[in-house]
Amino acid sequence: MDRDTAFRAFVDAHQRPLTRLAYLLTGEVHLAEDLLQSVFVRMIGRWSRLGHVGDLDAYARKMMVNQYLSWRRRRSSHEVPSAEPPDRAYVSDDSAVLRIVLRQALMRLTPKQRAVLVLRFYEDRTECEVADLLGCSVGTVKSQAHHALARLRTLAPELGPRLPVLDDPAHSEGARR
Repeated sequence: MDRDTAFRAFVDAHQRPLTRLAYLLTGEVHLAEDLLQSVFVRMIGRWSRLGHVGDLDAYARKMMVNQYLSWRRRRSSHEVPSAEPPDRAYVSDDSAVLRIVLRQALMRLTPKQRAVLVLRFYEDRTECEVADLLGCSVGTVKSQAHHALARLRTLAPELGPRLPVLDDPAHSEGARR
């Protein structure tokens, strides 16, 4: 299989879940598309040297998280903080409204906290997998998740009962795998 065919097969197989990850990280469709495209461009440039990589999906996810965090670091120097947060819309038990509230609250977390929550709870990865993808320790993943969930509970109290409790055995490493 030639390089282009192999890469096209990879993109066909992984584009949808990678797009979903990019959207959850960025919170915007267009930024997610840009992020995914930049990862694919970087991957095709290295494709001939990626033969030794055992899990190309994990490699692409790690590239995506790193690229996203890099973008956020560069972009954050141009952001101007606001003295008052925007008003919140009325929230009911409607799941669509709760998804919007969750998305808005996620966008107010630090990029690393958002990445930890998305990888840990949305993608259902273990703490070890998240640590490996982010290039940090398991302790850092645990503390980032703890602080991020506390911040979500503050930003969107209506989500509180639906957010994971980290002391819950269902979210421990042993119960997951």
